Amino acid sequence: MRHKEQSEGPSVRVLRVGEQVRHILSEILARGDVHDDILATHPVSVTEVRMSPDLRHATVFVKPLLGRDEEAVLKALRTNTAYLQREVAHRIRMKYAAKLKFLADESFDEASHIDKLLRDPKVLRDLEGGEAEQS
Repeated sequence: MRHKEQSEGPSVRVLRVGEQVRHILSEILARGDVHDDILATHPVSVTEVRMSPDLRHATVFVKPLLGRDEEAVLKALRTNTAYLQREVAHRIRMKYAAKLKFLADESFDEASHIDKLLRDPKVLRDLEGGEAEQS
């Protein structure tokens, strides 16, 4: 009897379904299928969807264009969650419809913060000093 090896991270199926959900939500939001004033005036990027291993829960990371009115956009998405869940369930033929949870994607803010730190004159001085010592 073969033992199933413990894999690290999500399975290929979980990743594939997450990507399908991301594409469907992006398409719905881009076409303006959700009848909400805030979502109609704020373009939203769906940056990532993380599915639970049983595919019953999906955490959807979103970022409004230029990060404007992030809280209002999240509130609008949460208000329209039932409609979005129905649309996703209809377009992906699965046994269960995934429950969607919308969160702001902070990765862009973290990346710009790190970039800002690396461009700091003190850090640049240290980096240049370290390269000179290696030569």
